[in-house]
Amino acid sequence: MTTVSDAYRALVAAGELKPDADQERAAHALDRFAADLGRTRKGFLSRLFGRETPAPCGVYMWGGVGRGKSMLMDLAYEAIPASPKRRAHFHAFMLEVHMRLKALRDQGAEDPLIRAAEEIASEARFLAFDEMQVTNTADAMIMGRLFTALIDEGVGIITTSNRPPADLYKDGLNRELFLPFIRLIEAQMKVIELDGPTDYRLDRMKGLDLWHVPNGPEATEKLSEAFFRLTDHEVRREEVPSMELDVGAGRSLHVPKALKGVAVFSFKRLCGQPRGAADYLAIAQNFHTVIIVGIPVMGPEMRNEAARFVTLIDALYEHRVKLLASADAEPSGLYPAGDGSFEFERTVSRLEEMQSRDYLEAGHGQAEDQ
Repeated sequence: MTTVSDAYRALVAAGELKPDADQERAAHALDRFAADLGRTRKGFLSRLFGRETPAPCGVYMWGGVGRGKSMLMDLAYEAIPASPKRRAHFHAFMLEVHMRLKALRDQGAEDPLIRAAEEIASEARFLAFDEMQVTNTADAMIMGRLFTALIDEGVGIITTSNRPPADLYKDGLNRELFLPFIRLIEAQMKVIELDGPTDYRLDRMKGLDLWHVPNGPEATEKLSEAFFRLTDHEVRREEVPSMELDVGAGRSLHVPKALKGVAVFSFKRLCGQPRGAADYLAIAQNFHTVIIVGIPVMGPEMRNEAARFVTLIDALYEHRVKLLASADAEPSGLYPAGDGSFEFERTVSRLEEMQSRDYLEAGHGQAEDQ
């Protein structure tokens, strides 16, 4: 059987990857995870009832974008022979969990959450999640019990995240109720940081046009190709997951496409509707790359849309979010006249800087942290 380490070393030998001590350490951890999947021991709930269950185990890989987390998960998913197994985007999985819970409540189940965990465990011995991030209270409130039950059922879990466990749901509402989940990760999963010298995301962006003029089918197709290149997404396009992004105060923002830290929006959705700084801050914090389609030339009658666009670009710029877009003009021609056109010149300058190599090489985060 080919191990994760074998597959990783083959890629390095072929020149597809550069040697990286963090990645090699993660590959060894994934090999140990694969070995643990066949063992049994008494789990957390098992100790209460004195029964044996398959050994709970898992690997949590975190680090900046482009450091190879998803690549290593791909290698593990292919190499580990556990059956049945399942790979899912984390947000899509949690939406499914909520649907299961509703159905079980409607059926009068005594403890819907435990029943849902049992159902999931019967369908997958091994779960692989892309992009574990917690952005809404509904998910945060159930994750501790859900994943405790999954691990106790013997489900092996590999997940990737841009954040260390302690930073999940940071500053979230009622976060103290989420802390048991963080303790669960730290106790039951091997936590591996990936912070190697090579940014493979930046390599994927090389050669991509970031600003497409004019709007139209050709620009849309180019941005679609960029999305699939940046996310390594190979399945049918209609299967690209969407998500509801929690923007605070009980509100959410629908993200039509969201995968591996890359989000796709229309200008109309972001700036043609009443939105504020909190919406744009949530986007900037949760996505390292944003694709915007359909940016028009804005006249005086679109001063509100122009003002929202300024606030949006400020948030993306300050968090070093990478931007790809289609528009009816170059940045300097987007808002030639109208209230706030003088202030818009700063936005033009930022849009031009956001296409520079120095900006693209900066890590995702607040400007003062760079």
